[in-house]
Amino acid sequence: MKIEIWSDVMCPFCYIGKHNFEQALEKLPFKNEIEVEWKSFQLDPTLDAAKPQNTIEYFRQKKGLPADQASQMIGQVAQVGKGAGIDFNFEKALIINTFAAHKLLHLAKKYGKSDEMEDALFKAHFTEGKNVGDIEELVSLAGNSGIDKDEAREVLTTDQFDYDINQDIQEAKNNGISSVPFFVLNGKYAVSGAQPSEVFADALQQTYKETVSPFKNLSQEGASCDTDGCSI
Repeated sequence: MKIEIWSDVMCPFCYIGKHNFEQALEKLPFKNEIEVEWKSFQLDPTLDAAKPQNTIEYFRQKKGLPADQASQMIGQVAQVGKGAGIDFNFEKALIINTFAAHKLLHLAKKYGKSDEMEDALFKAHFTEGKNVGDIEELVSLAGNSGIDKDEAREVLTTDQFDYDINQDIQEAKNNGISSVPFFVLNGKYAVSGAQPSEVFADALQQTYKETVSPFKNLSQEGASCDTDGCSI
């Protein structure tokens, strides 16, 4: 059974959704029969790769909110993350164009290291405050994951995987996917947002038993991020 997951590195609910999804998957008797493929999605492709921004200031401008209200909303997301065992340090997180990070994810996919690289990028961005748009930072993350640094640098400084990333983004548009995380289960069912692990478990079990087309949401809308920002 194949699970396709559209995600962006700077989406906090994608990080939470990944954690909850993996918790659900770990408890299922057919977990070894499931193939997970991560798909690229950019929440804000207009961001400058050379000019990182403060998270609270970016969120304030994006939502048109006073700074204190933006901080409060971000604090709520951090609390949700804490419940999932994730430490969000939004005061350190840098908002940046994530296209280069997606190039590294596609390289990791080539070596069967997608899950590991997703975690590394989420942690680097949300917990450690690293610039995930910086080439040398990404090369270092590649090396830490056992990927050749020279190959990573070549990928990050050429147009390798650009087509693949754009194809993922176009596929999302074609399927009406406008927010992430978005999970497509065996090409039939869809689950949107950072759902609790129990919801993921039910959806996976149902999909495993049934064949239904086209996509059908198996849950209520969960917390997610779209091009206008993150919902609370």
